[in-house]
Amino acid sequence: MDTTLLVAVVAVFLISIIFSMFGQGGGSLYTPILFLLGYAAVVSISTSLVLNLITALSASIVFYRSKLIDIRLSLIFVPGICLGAFIGGALTNFVSPTILLWIFVMFLADAGARMIYTYWEKSSDERACPILSKRIYAVFVVFSFAVGILSGLLGVGDGILIVPFLIFVCHNPTKNSAGTASFVVIFSSLFGVIDKSAFGSLDLPLIAVTAVAVFIGGTLGARSMVKIKPGPIKVGFGIIMWVFALQLVLKLTNPG
Repeated sequence: MDTTLLVAVVAVFLISIIFSMFGQGGGSLYTPILFLLGYAAVVSISTSLVLNLITALSASIVFYRSKLIDIRLSLIFVPGICLGAFIGGALTNFVSPTILLWIFVMFLADAGARMIYTYWEKSSDERACPILSKRIYAVFVVFSFAVGILSGLLGVGDGILIVPFLIFVCHNPTKNSAGTASFVVIFSSLFGVIDKSAFGSLDLPLIAVTAVAVFIGGTLGARSMVKIKPGPIKVGFGIIMWVFALQLVLKLTNPG
C-alpha cells in the first residue's frame, strides 16, 4: 500500500468514528481530504458518496440493535429527500448557490450554538415525536423535500439538518435523533452512488480499501455514542456544525 492510500485510509477511518457518533456519514470531509491527497475531483466525490453510505450503514446497524432508530419516522423523510436531491442536482447549472450557502452558514452557527447551550440546561425536554397528524406529516414532507434540494444543490449532507430538526422541533431524544438521521443518510447516499455509478466515475480499488476502514470506524463510533450521555453528544454535534460552517465560510471567501 502506497503512502497516499495509507493516509487516506487512516483519515477516513478517524472521520467515520467521529461523524457516525452524531448520525452523520462524514461526506463533508471525505471529499476534500481525498482531493487534497491528489485524487481527481470526480473520484473524490464519488468515493465520498460510497464511504458516506457505508459509514451510515455500519452505524445504523448498531443504532438499530440498540433500538435508537424510528423506522416509521425515517421513511417519511426518504421520498422527499431523494426527489429533492434529484431536483437540486438538476438546478446546479441554473442557480447560484452563494446566497443559499451564506444562509446555511448562519443556520449552522445558530443551531450549533443551541446544541452547545443545551448542555448547561437544568432539564431536558426530550420526549417522543408528536403523533403524525395530517398537518405534522405535511411539515415533515415539506422539510424533507427542502433538505433534499439543499443537499443536491450545495452538496451538503442531509443528516446535518435532520438531527437538529428532530431534536428542536420534535423534541426527540438526542440518541434517537442521531440513529434516525443515520438511517435516512443510507437512502440519500445510495441515491447519489447510483447516480455517480451511471457515469462510471467509481474508483473501485480505492473504494475497496477505504470501505473496510469506514465500516469499522462507523461501527466503533456508533457503539461509543450509545454509551455516552446525551449532553456531551449535543455539544459534539454543535462543534461539528461550527466546523462545517467554518469550512463553508472559507470556501465562500476563497473561491479560487
